[in-house]
Amino acid sequence: MPPRLIAHLDMDAFYASVELLRYPDLAGEPVVIGGGRRHAPEPLPGGGFRYARLRDYAGRGVVTTASYAARAFGVHSAMGMMKAAQLAPQAVLLPTDFERYREFSRRFKAAAAAIAPRIEDRGIDEIYLDLSGLPGTAGDGGRAVAQALKAAVFEATGLRCSIGVAPNKLLAKICSDLDKPDGLTLLAADEIPTRIWPLPARKINGIGPKASERLAGFGIHRIGELAAADPAWLVETFGRSYGAWLHEAAHGRDERPVVTHSEPVSISRETTFERDLHAVRDRATLSALFTELCVKLAGDLQRKGYVARNVAIKLRFDDFRIVSRAVTLPAHTADAAEIRRAAGQCLKRVDLSRRLRLLGVRAAALLPAAEAARRAAALPPRGETLPLFDARAPAGGAESAEEAPLFEASAD
Repeated sequence: MPPRLIAHLDMDAFYASVELLRYPDLAGEPVVIGGGRRHAPEPLPGGGFRYARLRDYAGRGVVTTASYAARAFGVHSAMGMMKAAQLAPQAVLLPTDFERYREFSRRFKAAAAAIAPRIEDRGIDEIYLDLSGLPGTAGDGGRAVAQALKAAVFEATGLRCSIGVAPNKLLAKICSDLDKPDGLTLLAADEIPTRIWPLPARKINGIGPKASERLAGFGIHRIGELAAADPAWLVETFGRSYGAWLHEAAHGRDERPVVTHSEPVSISRETTFERDLHAVRDRATLSALFTELCVKLAGDLQRKGYVARNVAIKLRFDDFRIVSRAVTLPAHTADAAEIRRAAGQCLKRVDLSRRLRLLGVRAAALLPAAEAARRAAALPPRGETLPLFDARAPAGGAESAEEAPLFEASAD
């Protein structure tokens, strides 16, 4: 059996890099992604664009990602936009374009799959690949295959990526981050003491800020110090499961397989408003956004080949309180009108007297569409399907998706 060889491929500053392909004149400039439509570049009569600048931003949005030039000023993902503006006021602010990012995600994953087909999808910009037993990997530890992956991704997208190759997923993910951007890092098991143990403990995926701070309180700052800690003490201090995992992770042990396919638990869409919106005074805006989320969620389901039987909403109010409501449907669906109607029913069960900061819609209890069709074929035929947002009322007297009176607050 060939030795285990796992690669972690991580696209470099993915969203920002995709935008730089569209606006090459911004190469080398600090660029922040996370603005709204009003921050879209404005074409100039003589060619080129007028760009929004971070110093002019006002609102409570957060940074989706930033170019490496912006990161040099301390800007990073999930940072409040106003704070980012203080660090890099001259940075260009661009709106997010998730449809474009998803397209580039599909491209780089297809290019990688043509070389190493055993892939675990970990999100829009990263994948694990099982290189074990691939031709040529025995002699060079996977270097030639990793270089071929980098070249194929660049040819398919014009974008750079960083790859870590190691005996397991945990170590491969650490390695992919060691030489960014455009990095390639290979690690053998016997190199763990010299190359992994000197790194900060937080470099291990699974040790977050709170755990890192707690470890530091015990004088444990580096992975090697964690590896030297008494396993019994770790279990006593951090609990049986997490304490045992900390010991294993510090020694670079990880037996998790590369999972080439897993069924999603749920699919969701949400949006954070640049200003708080009121259920009555901003009803038209909220209703349009709500419908747009449902349409996009239905599109996500249809594109991925799933139908849902559970629809839920998520609301965050101006006091940061989060409320969710869910409903189970009579049958699975990926129809936008049905999703909108079900989400509207959930919304009517919420007190909307406070202003809203965030609105989201989630589809759960998923089933592959083909399996749902097979099951439906054995059932008696259902009534006619209404066109999207038909003004007619469905059977039973419920209002149509478009006309349902939503965002009615109990107080003004």
